[in-house]
Amino acid sequence: MRFNNLNDWLSWQESLNPKEIELGLDRVSAVSKQAGHTNTFNCPLITVAGTNGKGSVVAMLEAMAISAGLNVCSYTSPHLFQYNERIKINSQPVSDTELCEAFERLDQARGEHPLTYFEFGTLAAIDLFYKQQPDLVILEVGLGGRLDAVNIMDADISILTSVAIDHVDWLGDNRESIGYEKAGVFRLGKPVICGDRKAPTSVTSHAEKLNCEFKQLGCDYDISVDKTKGQWSLHSELTDLSNIDTPSLSGYFQYENAATAIMALQTLKEKGLLAPSQTNNWFEQAIIAGLKSIKLSGRFQQVNEVPQVFVDVAHNQQAAQALVSQLKSTQNDKANIKTWAILAMLSDKDVRAVIEQVSTEIDYWCFAGLKSISRGLSVNDFSKQLPDILIGNDFIGKTKEANQCKMFPTVAMQANSVTAACEKVLTMINEDDRIIIFGSFYTVAEAMQFFEKVNNNGVETVA
Repeated sequence: MRFNNLNDWLSWQESLNPKEIELGLDRVSAVSKQAGHTNTFNCPLITVAGTNGKGSVVAMLEAMAISAGLNVCSYTSPHLFQYNERIKINSQPVSDTELCEAFERLDQARGEHPLTYFEFGTLAAIDLFYKQQPDLVILEVGLGGRLDAVNIMDADISILTSVAIDHVDWLGDNRESIGYEKAGVFRLGKPVICGDRKAPTSVTSHAEKLNCEFKQLGCDYDISVDKTKGQWSLHSELTDLSNIDTPSLSGYFQYENAATAIMALQTLKEKGLLAPSQTNNWFEQAIIAGLKSIKLSGRFQQVNEVPQVFVDVAHNQQAAQALVSQLKSTQNDKANIKTWAILAMLSDKDVRAVIEQVSTEIDYWCFAGLKSISRGLSVNDFSKQLPDILIGNDFIGKTKEANQCKMFPTVAMQANSVTAACEKVLTMINEDDRIIIFGSFYTVAEAMQFFEKVNNNGVETVA
């Protein structure tokens, strides 16, 4: 074996291909074939693509399918804390040993192909899932769809959660081009569940060209929510499900994600592709139990009580819109309570669009450098991208009334890292105020680790 521990394998993979991201299926297809894989599993495969909502939909699919008694394998990216989080069997991350053995098999099969870090992980997931003989496999697309490594596998049903502007260097700067790339996971004659109410023409046209059974939110299925009862309903041509309990993930958009996930499982059920259950109402029972049991870190998750601190992986304009709805719905009406934002992002993101979207709900800003990844935006990069926002190191807040006029803070507090930003803000905040920390998975991971140490050490969180 080339390496005996997971960290050595991952470090080596990061340097094997000179490009961190190199879209294309030639390398990964060749290695997969050499490893003895085909482009299908011996069970249904759901491929999940989309700009936002992929992780939530995968978590919902996984939870409901497991509640139905199915043996479920899932692959997602990126991870928050441990690489193993990406590859799960019945919601449990695979072991270091299993990953190392899969990497060794793929290393032997790859020949001279310089696989990327992501390609190695995708192939490892496929390799491990082949050996599990599962009832259902769920694969989340990493970037785009058409040229993403996940797309070497032929899905029995494709999910497209949403189409928004992100990854413009690889996918284009408009929804039509991005939609075309994401629709690349569709397969001839196979069902597509689309959670975007206003899907681009490129998406619907591609589905029509492939003669897909296309089901779209707002057209073929929809939801109604009774907030007073904490319940919601799903209406579709297949069936109506009423009085469903609120998903354990908060936010109105999570009802739509849940509906999209349910429609995918329901479509597989109607086609006889899911393993049968002994109870007549197993599907409804699985939905109820599954939506209650979902665990997904970093989605408007509270990590501290006093002051209230929330983290969110929002990293583009559409996700920022969803974050705004969360901030509004949880706003305390108590006078003089302020909302502080700590923002750290990757260098290829539209920082200005995210700030502008969220600014109406923020009283004070702190921009932090992101050091945990090479693509992270440093404090100096923030200053270069947003010179009219970051004029100095001193801090001046701006009222929400001014923000509602689409104005930015003229001077913002800065910190070299997310950890330093947390430390700095906690020295200034009142205990009734709240903090939202967001911008990327890496931002959330660092913030969660910081507050875990704070809480475990019993440190006072307000100076």
